[in-house]
Amino acid sequence: MSGSTVLIVDDERTLARAIKAFLAESGYEAEVAGDAEQALRLLETMRPDVVFTDVRLPGMDGIELLRRIREFDAAIPVIIMTAHGTIEGAVEAVKLGAFDYLKKPIDLEELKLLADRAREHSQLRQELSYYRRRDAARETPLAGVIGESKSIREVLDQARQIAALDETPPVLIIGETGTGKGLVARTIHGASPRADRPFIEVNCTALPATLMEAELFGHERGAFTDAKESRMGLFEAADGGFLFLDEVGDVELSLQGKLLKAVEDRTVRRVGGIRDRRIDVRILAATNRDLERDAQRETFRRDLYFRLAVIILHLPPLRERGTDILLLAQHYLERFNAKYGKDVRQIDARARALLAEYPWPGNVRELSHVIERAVLWSRGPTLDVEHLSLGTPAAAGPTAGGPARTAPQAASAEALAPNGEYPAFPPPGMPLDQWERTLIEQALRECDGNQTRAAQRLGISRDTLRYRLKKHGIQ
Repeated sequence: MSGSTVLIVDDERTLARAIKAFLAESGYEAEVAGDAEQALRLLETMRPDVVFTDVRLPGMDGIELLRRIREFDAAIPVIIMTAHGTIEGAVEAVKLGAFDYLKKPIDLEELKLLADRAREHSQLRQELSYYRRRDAARETPLAGVIGESKSIREVLDQARQIAALDETPPVLIIGETGTGKGLVARTIHGASPRADRPFIEVNCTALPATLMEAELFGHERGAFTDAKESRMGLFEAADGGFLFLDEVGDVELSLQGKLLKAVEDRTVRRVGGIRDRRIDVRILAATNRDLERDAQRETFRRDLYFRLAVIILHLPPLRERGTDILLLAQHYLERFNAKYGKDVRQIDARARALLAEYPWPGNVRELSHVIERAVLWSRGPTLDVEHLSLGTPAAAGPTAGGPARTAPQAASAEALAPNGEYPAFPPPGMPLDQWERTLIEQALRECDGNQTRAAQRLGISRDTLRYRLKKHGIQ
């Protein structure tokens, strides 16, 4: 906590000095101001992690000071200290942007908890700002949604209209796996008036309901065995910005009621808490499931579905995007050339025809993986059909009335490398992901689990191997 600073604004000097001394014992550096004008002068020379201010001050009151601080730097958390007689003013201050309020007489332990929470909130915002700036500096044409087809243009036009509004109901993005739902969500955030505010993504498939509740709503100290200190949830972390609920259809029923309350009332209550906290968050959600059907079958709450589906964006599958397939393939070719230090300049005519005809059951994500693998294993300036390792469109495409058929999965690891040499391409009928996983597992066995030697055996970097181990869930 070293280096965390607090500004205390109160004309009761004895109280202010007591707060300063108490916080100093916890590692905070504190400054005291007797009135608002002095506090504003101190802001010119220090950037506090949190400000505590009384409502009643000589001259400019605490509410006006709050407004002035937010004009100076809206990211500084301001906590209002108030006596019982001015509690309504403190509540109004929270509506105007105060981080929280504290009733007098002051409980110093409660004050420290608030300081810790405000500091954590401030640091999280600074980290998010850093990563946004870093990602913006790295941004390439691939960072946006790529495509010129009518279907994707219509989606982007709708996304721009949604983004232009600072206040909109939740948006539900629907599409098959790999169509780019997360990318569209980030595009909406980046084009919105809240682009410089947080964008928090939640993978709703990652955690069971008990852990997901604490992750979303936060928890108070002592709420459960490992809750050694209070912690804000992702709704609070996204305050002022966007919360993206990816694969919201996988949220367990036991949690959906609390999620509905947060979305509808814009309040959250931490696990183990007794007080609702107001939040200002725009909600984006995405799913590859038919939530309307799930709601009819009562496997998803109807009221939550209707609340999330006020605005719906349908993302088209890649097979319906025509020439976008080749446009995306070219962009991925350039991207992976740079990543792997290759110089593959073109895709030959037969390969282009196959790319255009293939039904892409895995959509844009599958296309990215196919081009990455083709560039990785290429030995010349041109990608041809053999590099792509795609089956025939009829074999790989979706059947009438059912999902895409899976190609046979018959080859063993030994068949892939019969003489200790890895083949350039997978055997006929073997899916790309299975072939890649099998090669990695065999290389690790041959190298007794040594990742550095296995990467050399495969002709890739150790970082690339680690990425692919994570991708395939190989321990």
